[in-house]
Amino acid sequence: MQLFNLFRRIIRLISLDQDLNDFDEIHANIEKDIRFRGTNLWILVFAILVASVGLNMNSTAVIIGAMLISPLMGPINGIGYSIATYNFPLFHKSLKNFSFAVGASLIASTFYFVISPISTAHSELLARTSPTIYDVLIALFGGLAGIVAIASKQKGNVIPGVAIATALMPPLCTAGYGLATGQFIYFFGALYLFTINSVFIAISALVVSQLLKFPIRTVIETRRKAQINQWITIVIILTVIPSIYFGYSLVQTERFSENAINFTKTVSVYEGNFLLNHEINTKKREIILIYGGASLNEMQKADIHDKMRHFSLENTDLTIRQGFSFDDFDKDNAEISMLKAELARQNDIIREKSHIIDSISNWPAIGKQISQEARAIFPHVHSCIYSRGSILHDSTKTFEDFGILIFSITIPQFDAAKRERIFNWASSRLQDQNIKVYYEYIRE
Repeated sequence: MQLFNLFRRIIRLISLDQDLNDFDEIHANIEKDIRFRGTNLWILVFAILVASVGLNMNSTAVIIGAMLISPLMGPINGIGYSIATYNFPLFHKSLKNFSFAVGASLIASTFYFVISPISTAHSELLARTSPTIYDVLIALFGGLAGIVAIASKQKGNVIPGVAIATALMPPLCTAGYGLATGQFIYFFGALYLFTINSVFIAISALVVSQLLKFPIRTVIETRRKAQINQWITIVIILTVIPSIYFGYSLVQTERFSENAINFTKTVSVYEGNFLLNHEINTKKREIILIYGGASLNEMQKADIHDKMRHFSLENTDLTIRQGFSFDDFDKDNAEISMLKAELARQNDIIREKSHIIDSISNWPAIGKQISQEARAIFPHVHSCIYSRGSILHDSTKTFEDFGILIFSITIPQFDAAKRERIFNWASSRLQDQNIKVYYEYIRE
């Protein structure tokens, strides 16, 4: 009984029915927002011009402001709602007003970019030319939030937030930029992003309208319903498939870029050469390395190229260039010779430090292995810690390196014979006679 009451409480908590507005009022609000004449039309044109200026100046704040004042969501929600309720007169009205709004927006944005003295495609503009499956998800979830807010008595600030998230204005302005500058790859890319947003906002409106059981105001045959559902499925598939491909390409590009950056870090210092600069071309899958220092021979270049396979870059074109080489200078120049010697010394230090770091990183693994083996051989050994240290001899002023083993034992008294057996085994196991072994008693 308690479980049933809990289930009822959860259902009541997530239910939309209690905040649902009157169906007639919802219908009237959607029908009102569909119209594009007078005030709505001028607001749309001004919003398009504001967004175009924002894209032209690469200003995110201005673009967000344009999205907030845009009335484009109205006819898109009208299309989804009218399909869900099989209200074909309202559907035709929504589609006509939507087409008119898109046409007016393209004319306004194209006109602005034709007269604008700045024609550079900034990052905000380029971001609207390559839609992916993630844009589908944004439009879908944003559209769901929008239609739920329209159907609710408590709308709050959801509608402006949805306008920003789904970003209907910037793609239209980018399409206008493509037309104005004759760059049709921008035009089609941006128009496809706008299509994704529009289709999935409408799909969201359709789904929510059916889930909330908005009343069907016309009589329709079952066969006609099936035809409409088929058309909806076809539109969704045609919209989604290219975005999946673009999404996959985006993931592959990001992975290549990350692997390429890690690769360049690995070869930033190579046998007396220092990486002065590098270029990563993700589209051509090409890496250019520019070195300074001693001239790289073909064997060294082949070795650098071989390192690429550790970063899944086998199919990447690698170009190695010499920015400057000491070989180009006079061999008798004392300053150059000193600089070469210093670079070689620094390279040796880096190699030695890397070796020390690798050695230190192996200490825990060695200690674990010694601990497992010692427990199997010596019944009173519980565990072992391995490390290394050094000591300064005052007489010779030199450091002596030695291994340190600390065995945890389970008996309080450990005679000399047992200690010697463990010492001999450990020094043989580590192949190092210069070790120090300590013992600590623990209670099991």
